Amino acid sequence: MPFQSPNRILVTGGAGYIGSHMALRLAESGHSVTIVDNCYRGHSAAVDAVRAAAPNSAIAFERISVNDTDHLTRIMRDGRIDAVIHFAALAYVGESVERPLDYWRTNLGGTLSLLTAMESAGVRRLIFSSTCATYGIPDAAAIPIEESCPQHPINPYGAAKLAAERAIADHQNSILRGGGDFAYAALRYFNVIGSDPRGSIGEDHRPESHLVPSCLLAILGRRDSLCIMGDDYPTNDGTCVRDFVDVGDLCEAHLAALHALTAREALMLNVGTGRGHSVLEVLQACERVCGHAVPAVRGSRRAGDPPKLVSNPAQIQRILHWSPAVATLDESISNAWRWMSAHPNGYG
Repeated sequence: MPFQSPNRILVTGGAGYIGSHMALRLAESGHSVTIVDNCYRGHSAAVDAVRAAAPNSAIAFERISVNDTDHLTRIMRDGRIDAVIHFAALAYVGESVERPLDYWRTNLGGTLSLLTAMESAGVRRLIFSSTCATYGIPDAAAIPIEESCPQHPINPYGAAKLAAERAIADHQNSILRGGGDFAYAALRYFNVIGSDPRGSIGEDHRPESHLVPSCLLAILGRRDSLCIMGDDYPTNDGTCVRDFVDVGDLCEAHLAALHALTAREALMLNVGTGRGHSVLEVLQACERVCGHAVPAVRGSRRAGDPPKLVSNPAQIQRILHWSPAVATLDESISNAWRWMSAHPNGYG
């Protein structure tokens, strides 16, 4: 039968951008939340902000690494955790090429540690934060991308995420062969943007390489000019085209997956809007929302960037009855600007 609520949910990486938004959404939905994060890239202040935004909710925080298997096991047992949403990861493509062992150790090794702890604690439900980077550079004919698209990652970030997906599937198969119960969903994100519309929490990466916050920080004078990496792609305006999904909609997809999971189920789902926007279109949307020009320069292509990555969301719409509620770039960017203009130094 489907998972029922309220429940006790462990959120790894819950002090990060997406994880903190998920923790807040879970708390508002009546779930008891335990956040695990070593704050290497997350922020303890984000946890404080989540608690302030949901003052009547049960939100615990353990500052540990997801690779600390024994500690994770104790947390799950003591907290009688019912399900895990696993965000903890390193997520910079370029950095993964420069420091591949860190990415394999964290993104695959951390997932193996988590699965071991879940097995020891008897936790049988997992929502895994995966990525469209597992698809690599799809053929033009494969866009918009369906879940059946061949997975051929071209960098250690995507490769480690794909290996984690396969490890989870193998783990489930071993449990099911033994007559046990384990269910999971792997959600393959496209590009995530936006912030909590009330301005409670926001996006603060160190370093910042994501397009929307980079535009907003340039407007605020908090960083150098935005570099448009390539303007000679085979797209309408020559810049890369991506599928941008609002972080609030992404959290709703996780919540829908959590509630939809039945015993012994495995779901692999893309999370995107099915609409593509170019780098220049995003830059122009930021200028419309903020009423200021984005300082920008044009540079050469970044190695490994596909011209176009857009999701086919038909499967997640059919299975989870999920569709994005945020209809425009401007709405997502307005939410991001609300938080960032009030917190120009982020959580610092």
